[in-house]
Amino acid sequence: MALKYRWFGFVSIVGLFLDQLTKHWIVDRFYYGERLVVIPGLFDLTHVRNPGGAFSLFADGPFEWRMFFFVGATVLAVVLLVVFLYRLADDEGFTSLALGLVMSGAVGNLIDRLRYGEVVDFLDVHLWGGYTWPTFNVADSAIVLGVGMLLLDVFRVEEDAAPSADAG
Repeated sequence: MALKYRWFGFVSIVGLFLDQLTKHWIVDRFYYGERLVVIPGLFDLTHVRNPGGAFSLFADGPFEWRMFFFVGATVLAVVLLVVFLYRLADDEGFTSLALGLVMSGAVGNLIDRLRYGEVVDFLDVHLWGGYTWPTFNVADSAIVLGVGMLLLDVFRVEEDAAPSADAG
């Protein structure tokens, strides 16, 4: 089996497992809205639900429309991730890791939508000036990390392909 499939599979499974384990722990031990201060003024665990997307996008829309949109978008994303993985060279470990992270996050939040009709969030980070970043979860973190890695990979490839200033 090619390296890309091993890395993708491993990261997808581990990421999904950690996401679902942490969400189960929160749902099992915290009532909705309960907050546990972990690092005062910086980090809390808070059981909340997000019926929308990132930053509660479309949270106020009709339930059926939201489910159709988010489930459909996730299914499309999963198909595209598999296509991208298939097109990678067999030794593309870094890119397959990034795709695996995005896959684990997408599937983790999809499971929540299908189970609860919304996504379980619980990581609460406080920034300067009293601002609190929107509460998120392990799946969201995996998606952001994976997309960041993909961007790094794109810039690395573009840099490698750019002509040298010494060439000429």
